[in-house]
Amino acid sequence: MTLSRFLCRAAVLSTVVSAAFAWAQAPTPAPTQPRAPAARTTPATAPRAADRTVLLDRVVAVVNDEAVTQFEIDEQKRGILAQMKAQNVTPPAPDVLDKQLLDRLITEHAVVQFAKENGVKVDDTQVEKAIQRIAQDNKMSMEEFRRALAKEGVAYDKYREDIRKEMVIQRLRDREVESRVTVSDSEVEAFLASEATKTGGSDVEYRLSHILVIVPEKASPEQIDAKRRRAEEALKQVRDGTDFAQVAAGFSDAPDALQGGSLGWRPAARLPTVFAESVKAMKPGDVSMVLRSATGFHIVKLQESRNKNAPTVVEQTRAKHILIKVNEIVSESEAKTRIDRIHDRLDTGAKFDDQAKLNSEDATSAKGGDLGWISPGDTVPDFEAAMAKLKIGEYSPPVRTQFGWHIIQVNDRRSQDITAERKRDQARMAIRQRKSDEAYQDWLRQMRDRAYVEIKPLD
Repeated sequence: MTLSRFLCRAAVLSTVVSAAFAWAQAPTPAPTQPRAPAARTTPATAPRAADRTVLLDRVVAVVNDEAVTQFEIDEQKRGILAQMKAQNVTPPAPDVLDKQLLDRLITEHAVVQFAKENGVKVDDTQVEKAIQRIAQDNKMSMEEFRRALAKEGVAYDKYREDIRKEMVIQRLRDREVESRVTVSDSEVEAFLASEATKTGGSDVEYRLSHILVIVPEKASPEQIDAKRRRAEEALKQVRDGTDFAQVAAGFSDAPDALQGGSLGWRPAARLPTVFAESVKAMKPGDVSMVLRSATGFHIVKLQESRNKNAPTVVEQTRAKHILIKVNEIVSESEAKTRIDRIHDRLDTGAKFDDQAKLNSEDATSAKGGDLGWISPGDTVPDFEAAMAKLKIGEYSPPVRTQFGWHIIQVNDRRSQDITAERKRDQARMAIRQRKSDEAYQDWLRQMRDRAYVEIKPLD
């Protein structure tokens, strides 16, 4: 994660949860007036106006019993405009941008409230560890990280709460959506057979941008027609020569709208069904017709395409390990003492398999710690780095990872073509991602629909 990326997160939540604020176009009924928090005021400083107040903030919407304020919109707008400027994307008209940010905040409030109702929370220790990892990824100490935030005008306490919110929403997504998504072997086989037919056996990837105009659940024919006309107007502007990213920023309801609608590189397998047939017939630079799906109306632009069908050959390692876990019961010092004793026994001639069976706290202990053939990326970096230093037949000194203390033994190495295995893994991931995205979009719309929302009129 780049420094600019994590700073943007302080103003608007990152891609981990950005979709949580997108599906917010459902029409809002005209409810009775709820009691909303009063706008904040402060005494005026002019001598003749000592008994008057100056409005610093105002309530722009109420979501259930919580207020969405102009300050929240302005704070997110600052980060979004800086991000769009860095990406050379022309921002939409101020009123359009304000509406998009308000819609995101409404959905964010609804989702966070649902998390509170269901006891989903993240404690301070977990938040601090997450921020430390972000700092480490940017090769900074925590002090340097705080200074970088301050330089950008971002209060550390506010940044910390934004990260907490990201983590809460991600946990909620994991529980409500991800945990219910399954992919069977038969789906993988059918997917691979379908892809072989569609692509002639090659891996085709596309770099796409899109515009999405959402149609709310149970929309009336008049609402659907209005959404269709909005999508058609967006397409007209694109075909009249307006930059696609600018039109996306002004018209799209998708979470990536303010990034110009970029979907990045996606294999054909990961394309939504509504895109797949159209994209196959397009050339780079082409823009689709208005496409209809259950979610709404789409416009897709093909930026680039590429084939990735070269064999994948990697250096694999056959390894074993002994693991002593560090947890609430076993302290760091106790785990280290135990692993050191096991290492001493190996040094004095004890067999690795026997020590693994007797001591290892891993599912592989019954097999003498055998991990099988390991490809690059299969294990955590600390484990992989230590394993790479070993010669065949050697075992390592104690190695610390996030799981605890290990001793690693390398038994063999080989070069292996994993093209078929890789394709199966990619197919499974593609199916899972597509199912997850669709289920998440539906769930978010449900969160928005179940919320009591009142938009406050301008005074």
